[in-house]
Amino acid sequence: MRGARGVSGAGAGSGDGAGTGFGVPGCAHPLLAPGVWHALTRPGTPLHWVVLDVAGGPGVQPDPHCLDAAGRLRNAGVRVLGRLDAAHGMRPRIELVADAHRYLEWYRVDGFVLDRCPADRAGLPETRRTITSLRALHADAHLVLGHGSHPHPGYAESADQLVTFSGPWSRYRFSQVPEWTADHPPERFCHFVHGVPHGHLEEALRIARWQGAATIWLTDRTDRGGHADPWEDLPGYWDDIVSRVGTGVSE
Repeated sequence: MRGARGVSGAGAGSGDGAGTGFGVPGCAHPLLAPGVWHALTRPGTPLHWVVLDVAGGPGVQPDPHCLDAAGRLRNAGVRVLGRLDAAHGMRPRIELVADAHRYLEWYRVDGFVLDRCPADRAGLPETRRTITSLRALHADAHLVLGHGSHPHPGYAESADQLVTFSGPWSRYRFSQVPEWTADHPPERFCHFVHGVPHGHLEEALRIARWQGAATIWLTDRTDRGGHADPWEDLPGYWDDIVSRVGTGVSE
């Protein structure tokens, strides 16, 4: 494991990606979890971006509840990113671009997360072509590659950020990072960790700082044996982690 690189705290609605802050992988639908989406707009919440996943993508028609939720976040200065499912390189680029177009037309997103993105060298050329197509749609789009593990280093030249860890605390606490990541600033990397007990929250934050990841999402929610989505709700210690990472939640 390489040495730590310090990153400072971010303020409310930090869409510029400066300092440590949250990348929200995708909450439950706003109709099912209105309180979650409301909490994300509170002043003092250090958000880098929030993923909007309407129905495994943009859906087949505009959703007024998602449109409202996305609009409130964007009005608060938070980036909203549409989720595109790359299916580990199995989805054709034309389908991904069509989904991206719907996100832009219906929800005015600020960029995209290419979820389940390939991580090997073989998938790099097609991923680069997809990114070129996405930037042709939206030149200023914030693009995140959702590998979930450390990919071939060539991917770091292709997008704004890489998700280099997504998984349980039991694995994260013993994780290490390859040396090539030291060539890039912390703002380029994201870590998503579920099943983090409250008593280990500070340890998890230290690991993220040590490994050089500025965009994080830590939660005590679990996947319950692979049958639940740990990202669909806020952590049970939401106010505490906000106060540790940012400037505190206004009540």
